[in-house]
Amino acid sequence: MSHDSQTFSFRLLLSGPDVTEAPTIDQLYEAGCDDALFGLRDQVQYAGFDRRAPSLAQAVLSAVRQIESVPEMRVLRVEPDNLVSASAIARRTKRTRESVRLLIEGKRGPGRFPAPLSWVDAKKRLWQWSDVARWFADELGDDTWATADAETIAAINAALETRHRLEGLDKRLRDELAQLAGLTPAG
Repeated sequence: MSHDSQTFSFRLLLSGPDVTEAPTIDQLYEAGCDDALFGLRDQVQYAGFDRRAPSLAQAVLSAVRQIESVPEMRVLRVEPDNLVSASAIARRTKRTRESVRLLIEGKRGPGRFPAPLSWVDAKKRLWQWSDVARWFADELGDDTWATADAETIAAINAALETRHRLEGLDKRLRDELAQLAGLTPAG
């Protein structure tokens, strides 16, 4: 590996054979996942990696390829997740919940805080962490939260989600949606 490599920590959420069973662990280790710890959290399987690579994208994509080389193993998502609540924004930015509320409402800072991606209910909103990290970098000059890494994780998760959703559709609709997304040429 290049001398420019650094260590990236991330978690992959998985489906497939039980990662707490010795045969599966052996297969994953043989696939190259000797830098991961496997476990179960709330009935969801995961692989926690500390992987050396030149970039986060290379670290995550190599881990995905290795995991999915094991029969029936699938990667569902990469964490840390891109969806965040105001409380999670406060935790990630090491600010108080009140400070973040004031930024969101435009009562502090330069304004133009990113719009929420979704409302869970009347009070709970969710933002894309990549948008929030970009706002902190662009508006406050603070790129502490590795904006490029947040964008990378968001893009990889979007691709994994798209793959998952497309698998449930008939081929014609799948092809039309891939064409719409610019993933295949028109024609």
